[in-house]
Amino acid sequence: MKRAIFPGSFDPITLGHFDIISRGVKLFDELIIAIGVNADKKYMFTLEERKKFIEECFKNNPKIKVVTYKGLTVDFCLKNNVDFILRGLRNPADFEFEKAIAHTNRDLAPIETVFLLTAASTSYISSSIVRDVIRNHGDYTKLVPKPVRIK
Repeated sequence: MKRAIFPGSFDPITLGHFDIISRGVKLFDELIIAIGVNADKKYMFTLEERKKFIEECFKNNPKIKVVTYKGLTVDFCLKNNVDFILRGLRNPADFEFEKAIAHTNRDLAPIETVFLLTAASTSYISSSIVRDVIRNHGDYTKLVPKPVRIK
């Protein structure tokens, strides 16, 4: 079974994430969307809200599982029999950053990183941009999947 993890903070999940997940799931038997927990980071949405948004987005896809985790992604992979890490690339800066992480991960464990380019239509979207739009009362709904709604 080919299992992959798509790790991130997903604060919140964006249409860019949604695109990578929707295309990436076709490459693997199971795709685990893993929400990393970082105690040093200030999140706009709670862990429960972020998990619920993602579960709602992919509730009809049995190949997708949503979990939370702490610690190194490679340690999660080793404990859960995951051989691949899926990552999305928006621009050259993303590539340089992700390349360094991928080399480090492969040095720590026999894990391969698979990169997918984001769609041109979503390549400008990041969670930090979405959070800024939300803070400033803009129309964030154009940047996120339908389940991501603020009450």
